[in-house]
Amino acid sequence: MSVIAAYYYHEGKRVRAIALDESIELGEDRTGFCWIALGEPTDDELSKLQATYHLHPLAIDNAMHPLCPPKLEVYNDELYIVAQTAALVGDRIIYGKMAIFTGHNHLISVRHGTAGALGNLRAQLEGSTTLSRKGVDYVLHAILHRIVDQYLPIFEMIEDDVLAMERRSLDDFLEREDVVRIFELRSELTRFQRTLGAMGELVGKLVRGHFPCISADVTPYFSDVADHLHRVQSMVDGLLHVLSTVFEASSLLEAQRMGVITRQLAAWAAILAVPTAIAGIYGMNFKNMPELDATYGYFIVLGVIAVFCLLLFVRFKKAKWL
Repeated sequence: MSVIAAYYYHEGKRVRAIALDESIELGEDRTGFCWIALGEPTDDELSKLQATYHLHPLAIDNAMHPLCPPKLEVYNDELYIVAQTAALVGDRIIYGKMAIFTGHNHLISVRHGTAGALGNLRAQLEGSTTLSRKGVDYVLHAILHRIVDQYLPIFEMIEDDVLAMERRSLDDFLEREDVVRIFELRSELTRFQRTLGAMGELVGKLVRGHFPCISADVTPYFSDVADHLHRVQSMVDGLLHVLSTVFEASSLLEAQRMGVITRQLAAWAAILAVPTAIAGIYGMNFKNMPELDATYGYFIVLGVIAVFCLLLFVRFKKAKWL
């Protein structure tokens, strides 16, 4: 994967495909721009883009690395943004990177990793009249909005897993595999929470700041992205709380069960202590034990054992130890 798409647009309409090293003189014409999308680009491809669009060397160097935290930098009239992409594969969240170069007349996106594919976003924007009215800064908003939209399915799938575990913890005791899964989910959600926080700071800068390549009428659109991020952050915070509650409830139920078992064992030990003590006394076989010669001694001892055991059983039953 290298060049995903590279087109020149005029007044919101796709005009033609362009090469990476093709320079188009647009001057002050804000109705025309180049939109280039790359996936896992080579150093040579990035070098061509750097020479053609005069991209800053530090931004190019950063764009070559597959992973780095979200950031926003301004180089002259160029806005450089790194957004963190995410997707759920199996029971793990995988992360990627989307580096975006935004100028007055061009937008270049560089994607690393399988997460964060924009799918049919280009086709949707090409069919929208907003693109012709807004331009390249609106494309930037749309890309960030799509990346944030992809966070929600991750939360929903993990939420289903957590809620199922919560129900299971109330119906039965969690097995070792469930406890391990709780810690795995908490680790995944904690990292996801950090990603959301960093992305929230990035989008917040776009909402509050003034940048050379973002017009004033597009800036409010980033507030919608910020609100969406905040909503997902709140849901993740709630899910982390549920996970902690599940673990605490499971621990309390397990402690309660162990307490019940301990009381039952203690009660039966006390009941069995009576026949054990009496049998121990009369099992010593001393010659001078008058009771051994009693006609009904055997039956009396059995009766005493039965009465004491029954009294203890009733007492423990009333105390709910049995």
